[in-house]
Amino acid sequence: MPFADPTTDPGTAVPVTAGLGSDAGCDAHRATPGAYAGERDARGTAQLSVSLTMTRDTSLLPAEADLLDHVADWGPAHTSAGVFHLDPVRVDRDLPLISGWMNDPAAGFWELAGPQDVTEEHLRAQLACDGRSVPCIGVLDGTPMSYWEIYRADLDPLALHYPARPHDTGLHLLFGAVADRGRGLGGLLLRAVADLALAQRSSCARVIAEPDIRNTPSIAAFLTAGFRFSAEVDLPAKRAALMVRDRSLRHLL
Repeated sequence: MPFADPTTDPGTAVPVTAGLGSDAGCDAHRATPGAYAGERDARGTAQLSVSLTMTRDTSLLPAEADLLDHVADWGPAHTSAGVFHLDPVRVDRDLPLISGWMNDPAAGFWELAGPQDVTEEHLRAQLACDGRSVPCIGVLDGTPMSYWEIYRADLDPLALHYPARPHDTGLHLLFGAVADRGRGLGGLLLRAVADLALAQRSSCARVIAEPDIRNTPSIAAFLTAGFRFSAEVDLPAKRAALMVRDRSLRHLL
């Protein structure tokens, strides 16, 4: 998904970065959606190719290593809106649903509108990679209602633009149904998933996001979710607010 991000309604969609891959497939699978409310990056492959020269070598990891500590096993989060969990995408099962969401005008900045094969290519590129980005369906009280990408921010092009730390974890989020937008679920579920990441990934000390500095609804959602404003950073197509949720502060914010 992309680094571009206009000011949008607070309850539309949430994204946050791309993938610095060990091959072109890991890098080209998405363009960084902004960070909240349907943002999406307008970067081209020329900019993505720069990060290929700084690839982190994951070939030395044990065969059983999982770069995100088995997102499927992170378990449920009990929220005031209901029980929420992440279910890793199965293309054969989930493609029609996700493609439908991507064709909603609210998802325009993901740039995945069109026939199902547009979304399918996006999903399969992640699934064929080394696990540094895991696409998921967000399920609330048994109902699929959102699309997420959980990714390793320290292995991402974003790491070229901020002082990344090992195992920094990033989030992208798109709400599917209109009824789930604009009623506070963004901040609630961002907090829930960020805290799942911190609870299940002992090596992760921070969860990262980078909404456009002009996108005040997005920044407000992250602040509601317990993220702090860290810095302004210049990305290829926007000036962003680097938002961070720290393990050390999660019980205070």
